[in-house]
Amino acid sequence: MLKKIYLEISNICNLSCSFCHGTARAPRMMSAAEFETATDAVKRKAEFLYFHLMGEPLLHPELPAFIASAAGKGFRPIVTTNGTLLAERGEKLLQTPLYKVNISLHSAEANPASDFGDYLRNCVDFAKPAAGKGILVVFRLWNRGGLEKNNDEMISALKKSYPLEWEKTRSGRRLADRTFLEYGERFDWPDSAAEEHGGNLFCWALRDQIGILCDGSVVPCCLDADGVMTLGNIFTDDLDEILSSERARRIYDGFSVHRAAEELCRRCGYAEAKKYRAQG
Repeated sequence: MLKKIYLEISNICNLSCSFCHGTARAPRMMSAAEFETATDAVKRKAEFLYFHLMGEPLLHPELPAFIASAAGKGFRPIVTTNGTLLAERGEKLLQTPLYKVNISLHSAEANPASDFGDYLRNCVDFAKPAAGKGILVVFRLWNRGGLEKNNDEMISALKKSYPLEWEKTRSGRRLADRTFLEYGERFDWPDSAAEEHGGNLFCWALRDQIGILCDGSVVPCCLDADGVMTLGNIFTDDLDEILSSERARRIYDGFSVHRAAEELCRRCGYAEAKKYRAQG
């Protein structure tokens, strides 16, 4: 059984962030019928269903209904958002059985400077009632080693909104009940044009996660933005057969000995960073 499945309900985004790989695929939104087909196909195959791979999930008009459907099928639904649409669409999100929401505050680098204060206030105004309803809220600053120019201002503003002493956690700080700030290093997305990182790599692809693109393509991990390593299609193929295919087994077995079987994986900065944790 997998731990998580990244289900891309749309590859369309309202921002253009420098840290994001983006995608060359045609803009597309998954239909309601396709969503039901995909989630039926992976039901009981993973605990967590992430509404993200590429794209901004809050742009999809069916997101609240999708969350309700996923929860009804036994998933713990998780949304990762850039936060820019929370003021407009957050209220409907609060009415869903959402398990967790990740708010990528590092996306503020793509927002106009004059909107920065309003952006953060809107995120906090959503986060507080969300936590009150039992939803886990994680503010993310995954930009260490990148564009950190807004971080001090961001943290200062968060301290005004969450004035009690912050508790240290493994990956950041606990700001309040069910509310966290998580730090992360900026990493290089896999890219066919990038340099290879060497042979000693590791990834959790196919071990605890897979990705499903909005056209149904099944990929090994959440960083295959263009479906370069497509293993099958969830709309037409059986998931167990996809995961037991020769190509999937090569990827899995390769990482078992810290070797990347796929060229794209050898050009992934995240796999490079993870090799040390895998060995330790």
